Amino acid sequence: MPKTMSDPSSRGAPRPWANMSADYLATMERAEALVPILRERAVLTEDSRDLPEETERELHAAGLFRIMQPRRIGGAELDYISLIDIGDILARGDASVAWIVSNLASHHWMLAMWDRAAQDRIWGENPDCLIASSFVFPAGKARRARGGGYVLAGRWPFSSGVTPSGWNMLAGIVAPEDGEAPEHRVFLVPASDYRVIDTWDALGLKGTGSHDVEVEEAFVPEHMTVPVSAIAGGRTPGSSVNPAPVFQIPVFALFPYVLSGPAAGNAQACLDDFVAAMRGRSATYSAARLSELQSIQIKIAAAAARIDAARAIMRSACIEAQRDAAAGRVPDMLQKTRYRRDGAFSVNLCTEAVDMLFAASGARGLYMSGATQRQFRDAHAIAAHISFSFDAVGSNYGRLALGLPNENPIL
Repeated sequence: MPKTMSDPSSRGAPRPWANMSADYLATMERAEALVPILRERAVLTEDSRDLPEETERELHAAGLFRIMQPRRIGGAELDYISLIDIGDILARGDASVAWIVSNLASHHWMLAMWDRAAQDRIWGENPDCLIASSFVFPAGKARRARGGGYVLAGRWPFSSGVTPSGWNMLAGIVAPEDGEAPEHRVFLVPASDYRVIDTWDALGLKGTGSHDVEVEEAFVPEHMTVPVSAIAGGRTPGSSVNPAPVFQIPVFALFPYVLSGPAAGNAQACLDDFVAAMRGRSATYSAARLSELQSIQIKIAAAAARIDAARAIMRSACIEAQRDAAAGRVPDMLQKTRYRRDGAFSVNLCTEAVDMLFAASGARGLYMSGATQRQFRDAHAIAAHISFSFDAVGSNYGRLALGLPNENPIL
């Protein structure tokens, strides 16, 4: 497909991943090739409120769901930073698709930390199997079953990409016994054991199909669960078969970076569209060339600086985490809360950039036929995720900095 001015990849969009390995570069170029297709299909994706089947096929064909799956299974086993870069690229076409890919790709990464029996159960049947999630721990109630394993029940919101997924990672709290503290665990549940409830009718990220799922009561074998403490950094139950450093990064400390790439790509697309429009546009009433207005020039610079800074923060956090894992270092609690702080801060920068450009677009930005209104809605939908609430993560970082105890039980 020839590149046009409606294709962000034709305008010199940043490619910070261009100096990575040949395999990494090839993967990101396959993602980049899908950008104009996703952009043209964005209205269909929103109307579907889910991932269109043709898009799912194209993502599978490009290998994008398996970017962090272990090589021993046939995955690419890319570095953790790939989650930032893949979300950044795909969101320049459609933030909903980028959100789903980032989510579902991260679950292959997480599964590599489970007991090998869990990996064999899922990947042995289908290495392309998609796995959804909902990490809302209070939503799941679990109790130990006689003879081993757990009985799980609950209703979880926001399970993005659940429709095409064959499994789900559902978070829950295990009821304490004999004076023990409640335990936070993640449970792998097949689609046959839960019901998808069509709830996702949202303002933004409309195409993510982030429906509720409900488990009335299901038995989950011991090997199909993992305690949060086992994936908090360092060796995991899966380390014997997947020893690479990328699988020793603390899951929930770095969790914001599973989802923050789409914020950068969505903001970049908004900026690219704005610049292209301003080059040839005149004011409706004064006929002044907008490109010559200093106020427009300054807004472009201010938005671009925010997006570039956000991307740099996101990528540097991932690089640092992988470097620490390779050196056998597990970050302390202050470091973990810093990762959460910076993840939220970087996404807030992207939201500010989109808000600035949306306001500067004037009434033309309101038309549903244009991409600006979708980029605005998607930016705010991304920022609404609890991981990007700076009030929540900032206060916990401040507590640790002041010598007070951590309030996040999953770190």
